[in-house]
Amino acid sequence: MSDTPELALPLLAPSQAQKHVTVNEALVRLDGLTQLRLQSVTVTTPPAALDGHVYAVPSGAVNAWAGQAGNVAIASGGGWIFVPASRGWRALVLDQGGLAIFDGAEWRIGAQTLTPGGAAMAMQSVEFDVTLSAGASVTTPIMFPARAIAFGVTGRVTAAITGAVTTWDIGITGDLQRYGSGLGTALNSWVNGPGNPSVYWSPTALEITAQGGNFAGGSIRLIAHYAELSLPDPV
Repeated sequence: MSDTPELALPLLAPSQAQKHVTVNEALVRLDGLTQLRLQSVTVTTPPAALDGHVYAVPSGAVNAWAGQAGNVAIASGGGWIFVPASRGWRALVLDQGGLAIFDGAEWRIGAQTLTPGGAAMAMQSVEFDVTLSAGASVTTPIMFPARAIAFGVTGRVTAAITGAVTTWDIGITGDLQRYGSGLGTALNSWVNGPGNPSVYWSPTALEITAQGGNFAGGSIRLIAHYAELSLPDPV
């Protein structure tokens, strides 16, 4: 056996010369895989290899990552060390802000469970920056995907809300105050709007409504918090 079975750390061979090379590579792998933090699981073109940065290589990767799909790429000395990921590994995916589980083929963002048949429950907190255009209301991009079990919305004003508006509400079509009402317009004003869990059967956007007058400008960082259920794998 030349590598350890779980983390693929290289082992010294009997009477091996230049033992430090093998030991140093093992330490680099251990440093990258312990408390695993992935810069991304979707980047297909290798970025500059900054020592300590770790990526999950997806299908379709090119250049130095070609043929490495399913492996973890650890930047070291201007190049990459590749380690095969195993089913059940967990990591924080930094560019998506969520924990993930590797199912043997791909990283599932937000997954909290993974059954033998491949079904999972994922908890998601998805962030959007919304620029307020002039008018009485603003519709956000889709915040909750179809079949999401929504728990609530949080957010913070990232640029002061201007216009004749005195407060604002946030909700969905048909329930414009579901996640908050009478909210502040100053920089760093916030909304923390938990609600009774609701299933959205179709993709659902949020509605931001001005009170006291119209919006002229401003921006809000919103986070939709929800769960998703996935099917078992095809048989």
